Amino acid sequence: MVNKPFRSFSFLSSFLRHFGVQFDPAEDYSLPDKVLKSSSPLVPSSSRMASTGKYKYTDIIFEIKGKVGIIKLNRPKSLNAFGGRLLIDVISALRELNEHPETVFTVITGEGRFFSSGADVKATISRKDPEYANPAEKKVATVAGFANALELVRSMVDHKKVLVLALNGPAVGGGAAWFEGQADIVLAAEGAYLQVPFSALGLVPEFGSATAFAHSMGVHRANDFLMFGRKLTVEELEKYGMVNRILPKENFHQKVLEFLEGQLEVNDGKSMMEMKRLQNIPLRRDRLMALYDALDALAERITENAHKKRFAEKNAELNAKSKGKPKL
Repeated sequence: MVNKPFRSFSFLSSFLRHFGVQFDPAEDYSLPDKVLKSSSPLVPSSSRMASTGKYKYTDIIFEIKGKVGIIKLNRPKSLNAFGGRLLIDVISALRELNEHPETVFTVITGEGRFFSSGADVKATISRKDPEYANPAEKKVATVAGFANALELVRSMVDHKKVLVLALNGPAVGGGAAWFEGQADIVLAAEGAYLQVPFSALGLVPEFGSATAFAHSMGVHRANDFLMFGRKLTVEELEKYGMVNRILPKENFHQKVLEFLEGQLEVNDGKSMMEMKRLQNIPLRRDRLMALYDALDALAERITENAHKKRFAEKNAELNAKSKGKPKL
């Protein structure tokens, strides 16, 4: 990310561990292709319905089960990183469910052991920076490059249905920051955790997450999580009010569906959606303004090359340490 691309993703893992980021991207890479194709459906194939629109989803699994719409991130080999068409797929599905006449709940979840590892770092570090005439041109280009992320978070803020995050596993970086604060209900599997390396990488909390997390867990806890990059276990998240319920990891997706169907047996769907609307009226303006403020701050950091300078410093430290180690 300094003068030439990384040659090894494991080097990035070492770099992040240097800052205490406890995340091993390799653990999910060995999933066989037959697992990726089957994608273990959230509901039985006999009772699920895919999108009725013409758009073909490639990086998510989109299903409707009765009054529950399901968006499942489906890039498990890359830990559901934000590459390919994943972001535009999620935006499209949110838009489709927003106008669906029967659904009450919109569930966002993931395939594999991770919910999401955030930005597709392998793609980013191999990308060559274009030449810009001046910092203003670079900032404008940077802001434009975040259009998908901006619209994704805006779509979640304005989503009409009850937005449920089903945290099937760990979430890191943008995977830990973009969704959790915007969800109306968070259900998490045992063993899930959140962690962000923004400060370690010379960046800032992304896309309104500072405000959204402060709304949910309080300012001081949000500062501790986002500023220091501390790993939060699912038990801590429940204690802090970020997670509503912890469910067993085994058959997690099915248990999420059963829980939501149970709520629909007891509660009126329109009433739940109206409760969500009333709850979010005073929050919406703050969250949209926070989304813009965070985009501006992130674009400035990137324009300043803060992340590259940060990486160059830490890269030099790691190289110095490795040279000092005795060879076996």
